[in-house]
Amino acid sequence: MGKAGGWWGRKSTPAKVETYTRWTFHFFALAELSTAALPFGGGLWTGAALWLPVLVVGHCVLCAVMASRALDWTRGRRPRPVRLMWALAAATAAVGVLALWIAEHDGGRDGVESAAGGVYGVTLVFAAGNSTLGVRGLRRVSAVVACYTLGSGALMLAFGAPAPAVLGATVAVLFGGAFLAATFVFSVWLLDAVYELDEARETRARLAVAEERLRFGRDLHDVMGRNLAVIALKSELAVQLARRGRPEAVEQMIEVQRIAQESQREVRDVVRGYREADLGVELTGAHGVLTAAGIDCEVRGEAAGLPAEVQSALGWVVRETTTNVLRHGDAVRCSVELRVTEGLVVLTVENDGAADGAGSGDAGGAGSRGGGSGLAGLRERLRLVDGTLEAGFARAGTFRVVAEVPLSGAAALSEVAS
Repeated sequence: MGKAGGWWGRKSTPAKVETYTRWTFHFFALAELSTAALPFGGGLWTGAALWLPVLVVGHCVLCAVMASRALDWTRGRRPRPVRLMWALAAATAAVGVLALWIAEHDGGRDGVESAAGGVYGVTLVFAAGNSTLGVRGLRRVSAVVACYTLGSGALMLAFGAPAPAVLGATVAVLFGGAFLAATFVFSVWLLDAVYELDEARETRARLAVAEERLRFGRDLHDVMGRNLAVIALKSELAVQLARRGRPEAVEQMIEVQRIAQESQREVRDVVRGYREADLGVELTGAHGVLTAAGIDCEVRGEAAGLPAEVQSALGWVVRETTTNVLRHGDAVRCSVELRVTEGLVVLTVENDGAADGAGSGDAGGAGSRGGGSGLAGLRERLRLVDGTLEAGFARAGTFRVVAEVPLSGAAALSEVAS
């Protein structure tokens, strides 16, 4: 059970929905088998009637394979199962012909005629429903159900069945096939919607990263663009003065050196500002981003008055955990709490929708997968201010990250100065 739970827990939400949908389609094949083959018991397992349940078993297997291949086609992993659709239609026709022949020639025995009629209707209904998985659009789905419905009526008329029986079987195939077709089509639509939502979430995360890169690029351009243009002009002027033997060339190169050093200092300031996260800004940004993503986010606590070192370290925790709440798990609610107790700053980020069975290094939600800029990177940043980080499941499906930073030493002096 533990291995099975781990296998299920490692799957993404779209993969879980796909697995559930796939096995639901296989369950329909078992439902067909139990509905059509169970009446054949006792004395019915004789003569030509013996072949009917055998063909039903083959028909059920073909329906299960058809459903699985058609589901792969909807996900773009396989080509459209056209041959399987025709094979299923041929197998359905074979089962129908044999069932009608048995009902006509061996219907004198008790239960044979009703069992054969039941097999005839059940196989046509399930074949109609499974075949709609291989087409797209309401018109084509309706056309498939209509073809099986008309085919069932035509086949019964060919065997000389009475009109009331033909009408009853045709109506049963029409409504049964339409119901199964609607079930299958809705299941595929729901699976596609889940995958599209997951792709939209990944796209949103990539756009956030791209926006941050653009911001950083704009800052660098603003800092370096003007200075580099001045350096280029003064360097060209120094070259011209040097060719003429003018002493002013040295002054121009000294000015170029000064501007280059100033540019270097400004670039360091930009990078430092990019690396040092502001806790207040990060808390506000986390609330805005998570709310925009449809997650109920609650932020409690104020960052005002905390030392710059503490704000920078905890700001990175908020940034990293917010990103992973968006990218991993299926959070509906997320809470961020910042409090100061007895000289200790405590930041708690908790979200639901995390996958159980993940390890401490797994980003079930607020955490991050692996090391690097994940949990290991956050612990390294907190270690610089004597802080600690704990991450794990608070309860089933709820992931919690707790960061603690002491207000002591240099941090306490910074707080007093502020």
